[in-house]
Amino acid sequence: MQDPQHPVPADTALETVLVSITGTVQGVGYRHATVRRAHMLGVTGWVQNLLDGTVEALVQGTPDQVDHMLEWLRRGPPGAVVADITTRREYTDKRYICFEQV
Repeated sequence: MQDPQHPVPADTALETVLVSITGTVQGVGYRHATVRRAHMLGVTGWVQNLLDGTVEALVQGTPDQVDHMLEWLRRGPPGAVVADITTRREYTDKRYICFEQV
């Protein structure tokens, strides 16, 4: 079982991806559902609404965890209509300890 304060061992290689999600993704519980899914998958990072109506997320985890999270972000929760997502790999030494809504 993973330690909730450090979901991935310190010596594990992590991927960090910045994601922009467009469509009907605000006012439908997208961020809250994203936090729940991230906790289920064990990824870390954050999610937030942007003023232009998009949702932005930073996802950090093992390649497999990140792939599963991106797959979910393409669909979103019931009520969301995802038009498109764009991803950009981030190169950082920072390790996030949780996933939160900001």
